[in-house]
Amino acid sequence: MQQTSTQRGAFVISLDFELHWGVFDHVSPPNSPYVRNLLGEWQSVPAMLSVFKEKEIAATWATVGLLFAGTREEQERFRPQVMPEYRNSRLNPYLVPVGENESEDPIHFAASLIHQVRQTPRQEISTHTFSHYYCLEDGSTPAAFREDMHSAVAIAKQYDLPLESIVLPRNQVNPAYFPILRALGIRTYRGTESGWMYTAGDSAAANRRSARISRLLDSYTNISGPNLTQWTDCVQADGMVNIPSSRFLRPYSRKAASAEGLRLRRIAKGIEEAAETKSIYHLWWHPHNFGVNLAENIAFLRRILDVVARYRDSHGLQSLTMRDVGRASLEAF
Repeated sequence: MQQTSTQRGAFVISLDFELHWGVFDHVSPPNSPYVRNLLGEWQSVPAMLSVFKEKEIAATWATVGLLFAGTREEQERFRPQVMPEYRNSRLNPYLVPVGENESEDPIHFAASLIHQVRQTPRQEISTHTFSHYYCLEDGSTPAAFREDMHSAVAIAKQYDLPLESIVLPRNQVNPAYFPILRALGIRTYRGTESGWMYTAGDSAAANRRSARISRLLDSYTNISGPNLTQWTDCVQADGMVNIPSSRFLRPYSRKAASAEGLRLRRIAKGIEEAAETKSIYHLWWHPHNFGVNLAENIAFLRRILDVVARYRDSHGLQSLTMRDVGRASLEAF
């Protein structure tokens, strides 16, 4: 077991593992082209795990609780007692039709993929809430969130998986809900990176054209800065541990293939600065982002991890999970 040090830089990966539960409000099977990405997760997850194992990379898999179920009956058995009542009914996951099991419906069940993650060294399974719960949407309530999280903890416990960290769906961080998380033993979360285009808000705010364009440009050129986090800044006054994201790893695009060098340089520069300043660089994406163009995406990931390996050798850069960072921060500060 690698010993975590707050005296060295850290490289953190978190993955929003959600399949259709993360996009059901705007991806309608079977006709939506994006279903191909979702089905592609059944290849992308093993491919990423293989690279992580080869390169000795830790990662946090923030997993929607519904994916743990082996059958529709099991999903229904763990349903929360208080259901979400979003004003926008399109956000209600319990209106989504699902099949009987993983073999019949591979975009709503993933127990066997979760098992592969568990079997791979240095991988953390954390939570993405039970139902991909939206904390800043109109109609969200503490009572509904509490019950949703109780369901997430319960279904993970069935597989002997205690949850210590969380990625809130669509990065809708609501501090009013932190006491609920702390009561469940979940102290570590992924906050948003700095910059107005990343400010947490509801889905409408996140999808404003100006914000989307600015986030896209920021992936290729330095608009918002390196977005590094100092170890001493992780622990909040309320006892929560915030590990803000540094960069979203955009998937390969043939339209932007000529700019791949810029995209890599933007990420590599952040990793370099984290190693040199002994701070934390946090990269995140969804497995379905790799669901198409898998070869190109894996090749790009390898180039990133080669940068990590270089600074691991030269500066002692650590590859850590969110749980690793949370535990070390709480112990040290």
